[in-house]
Amino acid sequence: MAYVVTDECVGCKYTDCVDVCPVSCFHEGPDMLYINPEECIDCNACVAECPPEAIWADVDLPEDKFQWIEINGEMSNKYPVIFESRGTKGEPTEAPAETSSQPS
Repeated sequence: MAYVVTDECVGCKYTDCVDVCPVSCFHEGPDMLYINPEECIDCNACVAECPPEAIWADVDLPEDKFQWIEINGEMSNKYPVIFESRGTKGEPTEAPAETSSQPS
């Protein structure tokens, strides 16, 4: 099992989850974060820290969010690890409008 960031994170990019991750498995794209499923140790610490409730255990994903398992795996290999939160706790960081990290 691994945790997955879903579409609720698109455009808001809260980074509170990054500070509680013991293995630095979050990767930062231009408009959201992704979890590397190979690095995630299933600790569940990030779930409670996500204000928009965008993080799910892959086994608990609703059917309409299954594609996010593949998206997180693919995009976490494309973008760099984020090691610490940005900005104020409970506040989203700015996401650049000109670029999207969503697959076409």
